Parts: sequence; C-alpha cells; structure tokens
Amino acid sequence: MTAQQTRPHAAAKPVRWAADVVATMREGARVRLDYSAQSLWRVDRMIEEIRREGTPAEAVRDVLRGFGAYAGEVIVRQTGAEWWASGGEHWIRTPDERLWDPVDEARRCFDGNGSLRLLCRDAIAGTARRH
Repeated sequence: MTAQQTRPHAAAKPVRWAADVVATMREGARVRLDYSAQSLWRVDRMIEEIRREGTPAEAVRDVLRGFGAYAGEVIVRQTGAEWWASGGEHWIRTPDERLWDPVDEARRCFDGNGSLRLLCRDAIAGTARRH
C-alpha cells in the first residue's frame, strides 16, 4: 500500500471534481449546489433521474465521481474531515477516525443502493456525538 496523503495534496483532485460538478449543474441544469447537507437531496434525485433514463454507468462515471466528491466536500466542511488518498482512491476521514467513501457511494446511488444524503447525515451525526 502506498503512503497515505492528507490535505492539501490528497484534496486537490476531489475538490476540483466537486467544483466542476457545481459549475456544470449551475450552468447546464440550472441547479445551485451550495455545499450544504440539504443540497444532497437534490444530488440524490439527480442521480436517480439519470438512472431512470437508462444511461449506461460508463457514460456517467465522471459525473458520479463529481457528485461523490461534492458530497465528500459537504462532509469535510460540516465536520472538519480530511480527504485521504491511496492507490488512486480518495476517501474522507472524519475527526472521529471513521473512513467514508463518498465517490463509491455515488456509484451505489446510481445502482439504486445508496444515498449521498444519508452518508452525509451519518458522518455528521457520528462526529457530533463525539464532541
């Protein structure tokens, strides 16, 4: 396993992916994403709509990565978590030492088995209980 990297280096890509999806949604879909936990309701619904349209997973891989990174940034901003990276994968470590994989959760959402909103809720609730 390669050495783990914390912010700022590990955060560079997911922060950019999140910013890209925010800009794309604002310009293309006229949807404002404001990095609030409440905005993840909209993100879950958008992923559900893409799935219902029958879009192949490979065609939306980068969009799902962006939505996952956006959810990760919501968790980072709400809890003080940090992005971690190893072997090309990116995940979040919250202050309570738990690890979260919002990019994978976005893929699970697309498969009908996940929720970025619930992932964020669980990450925030766990951190709040320990402080």
